[in-house]
Amino acid sequence: MRDTQVHPSGARMRWLELPGAEPARVYVHGLGSMSAPYFARVASDPLLAGHRSLLVDLLGFGLSDRPADFGYTMEEHADTLATVLRTAGAAGAQLIAHSMGGAVAILLAGRHPDLVSNLILIDTGLDPVPPAPGSPGSSGITAYTEEDFLRYGRREVRDRVGPHWWSTMRLADPRALHRSAASRARGTTPTLRELLLRLEIPRAFLYPAQDGPPLGAGELRSSGVRVVPIADSGHNITLDNPEAFVRVTSELLGP
Repeated sequence: MRDTQVHPSGARMRWLELPGAEPARVYVHGLGSMSAPYFARVASDPLLAGHRSLLVDLLGFGLSDRPADFGYTMEEHADTLATVLRTAGAAGAQLIAHSMGGAVAILLAGRHPDLVSNLILIDTGLDPVPPAPGSPGSSGITAYTEEDFLRYGRREVRDRVGPHWWSTMRLADPRALHRSAASRARGTTPTLRELLLRLEIPRAFLYPAQDGPPLGAGELRSSGVRVVPIADSGHNITLDNPEAFVRVTSELLGP
């Protein structure tokens, strides 16, 4: 395991690293998650394992620190991830990012273009999401104020998300979870969709085939984004159908 300081408080981000060729492949988890459980299987598959791989936990999640005075916005997550990549000597990395991690990866590519050479998004929301009381994910979390989430909302969310997601969500700092969800739900200026359309690097958007194409799929394709369905999977594509994910991702990234 490796780590580096990313915040004036001394807080550190941590990542697991697998050896291999450059450019590095950097895996970024979603909200309430951590990278090893979601990516270890696919990153170590023979079709992807030939490259150096960094499985990074964002600040506030997984094995990384949880500073109380950090804002946990998508932009701040992107900038601390940039510090990790610079420390690791991983400029020009190929980013493979799930859900909220995709938002962080898009911002990283826009704010630190030297660090990203290729972008694989896994079922990432590209637009603001209004609060939805009773729903799992960011829309349900942001239906609470931060203080109400700390007082009782976290317990209610636990009961809604189920044991699998809770197995990693329970490790997240509650304030980090709420603030990250709130930032993701508010969206960015310009929007993630606008930023993604403007990027000039190779980009792909993977989605569960059963859900149908993402909103604005035609516009994404017109801008050069490869929009790829993955059969027999839900939102957690790397867990639901790792074989298909590995095959598609290896074809997109090449040798």
